[in-house]
Amino acid sequence: MKTTEIPLEENKFYHIYNRGNNRGNIFYNSGNYEFFLRKFDEYLSEFIDTYAFCLLPNHFHFLIGVKDIKVPPFRKVEPLSNQISFQFRRFFTSYSMAINKQQNRTGSLFQKNFKRKEITNQNYLSRLVFYIHANPQMHGIVDDFRMYPWSSYERILKRKPSKLKKEEVLEWYNDKSNYIAYHSQNAELAVIKDLILE
Repeated sequence: MKTTEIPLEENKFYHIYNRGNNRGNIFYNSGNYEFFLRKFDEYLSEFIDTYAFCLLPNHFHFLIGVKDIKVPPFRKVEPLSNQISFQFRRFFTSYSMAINKQQNRTGSLFQKNFKRKEITNQNYLSRLVFYIHANPQMHGIVDDFRMYPWSSYERILKRKPSKLKKEEVLEWYNDKSNYIAYHSQNAELAVIKDLILE
């Protein structure tokens, strides 16, 4: 099954990613990154939990979990996977319209259809979080990905309340100190070569 056709089902984890059309930029200034995250929350937080993310100038990565949404048996609704895909389309359309207006551009901002990969292995989850966080360094944007402002690496360490599933992520590493140590000892990126998608 193509990575654009995998259904997004309850109680499952997925790596969600996509890039700009023709590898072009999707973010042009810091306000764009903030706006993207606000719109992501607005359109999708009812359906999914976010565990990790990284936004780069021309692409993005999210690790999400689909919520178990209880629907009354008498209420007919679209399958949850269809609802979530529809919300993603609304989100991308809303963001694209704003950027096209800002940049005085036309046409598609993103590559057609976002990619998704189901994550079924617990060990893979901790490696994927590291992979997502390491992206800015892998692409030569920064020398140390831990200093990059548009990923969840530092946010997971902060006590500030947010919808990011911080405690759950830290539990995958046993605790905060192991989370920091894992990201530090693997800063050379060799451990995640087999995860590289670009």
